[in-house]
Amino acid sequence: MSYFIFLKNEDNIQGSVYKIAENEYDLDNCNININFYKIIEDTIENFTAVKFAKKNILSYNNNNIVYTNGTPRFIKKIILQKYVTHFKEYIQNFLSNNPNHPLFNRWQDYYNQLNNLNLDNIDYPLEMSLEEYFFNLQLPSYSPLQVP
Repeated sequence: MSYFIFLKNEDNIQGSVYKIAENEYDLDNCNININFYKIIEDTIENFTAVKFAKKNILSYNNNNIVYTNGTPRFIKKIILQKYVTHFKEYIQNFLSNNPNHPLFNRWQDYYNQLNNLNLDNIDYPLEMSLEEYFFNLQLPSYSPLQVP
């Protein structure tokens, strides 16, 4: 099972998703106080669809997640560059504040992977998410929602 973490008591509120965790180990290392969040279990298929931006999380109602269809694509290099830059800043913030975290090396490696990405080697428009692009290259693939 995978886990979707929402702000507690925010049923039917758009934008209440906080994080996603692929498995229990990642959930246990999410850096959250579970008293402030609602955790909903769902399938790995839905997790992967969200990670690859083929589904977007709209909200939740009780223990049901409301999804909308996503259209993952980067029309131009500049758009992908902004996405990568923002993602790297997010990871760097985690790394700076959590040097002893169990997932530190995973995120350091992913930061390096993003840092070494040559955006000129990608054909545009890229008709998939960066996460799916990496997956197709058999490289580690994580969503910003997975950063602890």
